Amino acid sequence: MRALITGINGFVGGHLAEQLLAHSTWEVWGVGRTAVLTLPHLRDHVQLLQADLCHADQVEQVIRRAQPQVIFHLAGQPFVPESFRHPAATLTVNIMGLLHICLALMHQRRSTRVLVVGTNEEYGQIDATDLPLNEDTPLRPTSPYGVSKAAQSLLALQYYRSHGLDLVCVRPFTHIGPRQSERFVAAAFARQIACIEAGYREPVIQVGNLCSYRDFTDVRDMVRAYVLAVERGASGQVYNIGSGRAVMIQTLLDKLLALSSVQVEVQPDPQRMRPIDVPRVVCDPTRFRACTGWTPDFTLEQTLQDILDDWRTRIATESSS
Repeated sequence: MRALITGINGFVGGHLAEQLLAHSTWEVWGVGRTAVLTLPHLRDHVQLLQADLCHADQVEQVIRRAQPQVIFHLAGQPFVPESFRHPAATLTVNIMGLLHICLALMHQRRSTRVLVVGTNEEYGQIDATDLPLNEDTPLRPTSPYGVSKAAQSLLALQYYRSHGLDLVCVRPFTHIGPRQSERFVAAAFARQIACIEAGYREPVIQVGNLCSYRDFTDVRDMVRAYVLAVERGASGQVYNIGSGRAVMIQTLLDKLLALSSVQVEVQPDPQRMRPIDVPRVVCDPTRFRACTGWTPDFTLEQTLQDILDDWRTRIATESSS
């Protein structure tokens, strides 16, 4: 089975490539804006194509060359705060990339299955009566990023209904793990702790809102879910993917601090606060689990240990170079 991963150089893309390559049934191709794979160990195993998905002609060429049976569409602008700073770019990248994929498949008359990866941010402003969030919860996004992904999901469903394209949509809830950017909460905490342990910064951690609750899943469990969605999901369907339990951000920080021997002071940082922050988010994964049988393998404690160890290694490598 030949798979094409858009955004293969991203956090999730690398983990997905590793998941597919662990099984001999998959041949993996990738799309990136650069001509080099970020992860060196993938370079002998993945065929990389360079393209900007905002350009329709480049998307046409990529799909014609790769001739994928499955597309995992991960590419896009994934950071909520960035979407407030650059809303137009976020909307353009996240919507036009999928549109160009759909148009190329139609033009080339391909029956390729496409996994369209959305986000729980599509649900946006919720209250206690909405929880846990299922796929019928109204979409009320609170950021340009959420709007862009909601539009992407709706676009996918429109092309399924109007043109019969084989599109499956997933709405993953917060996923964390090794190699994630420090722009995201667990990695931000872990990087600061690793720097303090190495003596590169004062024993002070800068934080945003610690009182909100989020539904966390290990990225390695999440990419396994993506493969199951492609293999067993129904065309034209939307699936929530998450652990089904909410964890307070303060608890996340406490667990990471417990894995370190350093004593730190925690300070709020206004730059890390969102203009709108939903207090509690928890997934109802019933539909997806009924369809695929998926459940997470990684405990939160193991995930956090792996994230911290990853940042310890990164900091040590940076200091020796």
